[in-house]
Amino acid sequence: MMLEANHLNVYYGNIHALKDVSFSVGEGEIVALIGANGAGKSTTLKTISGMLRSQTGSISFLGEDISKTESFRMVNKGLAHVPEGRRIFQQMPVMENLEMGAYTSKGDITEGIKEVFRHFPRLEERKKQIAGTLSGGEQQMLAIGRAMMSKPKLLMLDEPSMGLAPILVEEIFEIIRLFHEAGTTILLVEQNAGKALAIANRAYVLESGRIALTGTGAELMQSEAIKKAYLGG
Repeated sequence: MMLEANHLNVYYGNIHALKDVSFSVGEGEIVALIGANGAGKSTTLKTISGMLRSQTGSISFLGEDISKTESFRMVNKGLAHVPEGRRIFQQMPVMENLEMGAYTSKGDITEGIKEVFRHFPRLEERKKQIAGTLSGGEQQMLAIGRAMMSKPKLLMLDEPSMGLAPILVEEIFEIIRLFHEAGTTILLVEQNAGKALAIANRAYVLESGRIALTGTGAELMQSEAIKKAYLGG
C-alpha cells in the first residue's frame, strides 16, 4: 500500500475528532473519504500531512513511518495536500503561485508549467493576474495546479468542489480523473458523495470520527444506507 493509517486518535482539546481510524490507499487508486460536516474528513487529511498529530497508531507512506514528520517535509516525500478553502497566495500572480508549488524542484520547471496550463488553459490566459482576483473555480484550478507542480505521488484533495457552480464541479472532477489516468494516486475528501463515489476505486464513510462503512465506489453507490444519507435516494 502507498499509504496506511492505523488506529488514529486525534483530539481538539477535549473533543475526540478521530476515533481509532484506520484506512489505506493503494498505488494508482482514487480513494474517497465521504461523510457529513464534522465527521472528521478534513481532520484525517491534516493528520496525514502532519498538520495535526494522532495520539496513537501510525501513518506509513511508501513504507516509511511519517507519523512524526513535520508538515513542510511532506512535499519532498511526494505527498501534496490541497486544503479546504484553496489557500492560494492571494496577493501573488498566478505564475508565481505555480512557481511556489515547485519550490522543492531541483531542475527546470518549464515542463511542469506547460502541463498545468494544458489541463487548465484558463490559468495560462490569466498567468499574470493576481490570484485573489480569480473566480472561485479558477482559484481551485490554481490550488490543484500548484500542488501538481511538485509532481506528487499522492495528491490529497479536501473538498475540491465546495462552493463551485455545477458546470465547474464537472470540470474539476474531470481534471481529477485525468491526473489519475496520468499516474497520480489520489485521496479525495468530498461532500458531493455521488461525484466522489463515481470516480473512486474504493471509499470510506466517516461518521462522528469513525469509519462506518467501506467498499468500492460502485458498491457504496448501490448501498441503500448511502443513498438515503448522502445521495438523496
